[in-house]
Amino acid sequence: MKRFFLVGLLLVTFTPVLRAQDAATQEQIDRLRSELTALQTANVELQKRLADALKEMQELRLQMAKPQGNYAGADDLKALADSLKEVDRKREADRELILSEIKKASKAVAAAPVPSAQPSAPAASGFKYTVQSGDTLSAIVAAYRREKVDVTVEDVLKANPGLKANSMKVGQTIVIPDGSR
Repeated sequence: MKRFFLVGLLLVTFTPVLRAQDAATQEQIDRLRSELTALQTANVELQKRLADALKEMQELRLQMAKPQGNYAGADDLKALADSLKEVDRKREADRELILSEIKKASKAVAAAPVPSAQPSAPAASGFKYTVQSGDTLSAIVAAYRREKVDVTVEDVLKANPGLKANSMKVGQTIVIPDGSR
């Protein structure tokens, strides 16, 4: 009986201690449970953030794989090259047209009669000149200057009131000043 008594005494003595230990253990278990729940919640949140980050990274990879901007393709470059060839062809055609017009103009100038530098008759204030086909006032003045007559277009216009340099008539007589000023 002594044994039972000792066991009973031990039980009575240690029961509050065991209960206190049980309460402390339970408290630790509860605290660990709450920490575990917090960790699980944090883990779920991290999993979501990781999934979002992976999704964003995949979208960025797709964007990087696509060409950015408005780049010209092979067809665009071919069209541009064709356009440049067409412009160059037209430029060459224009050049040929200009050269042929210059040749025509130079032939016309060469075929035009050169005004006679010999004055027909001295006038009181210069020389009389009869306008011929193809004459221009500047060509007439240049011919007189080659004959050492110091005269300008302005001098001829002053000596012939009403004369217009661009509307002279064939057969019209004009006065060329003698150049003494």
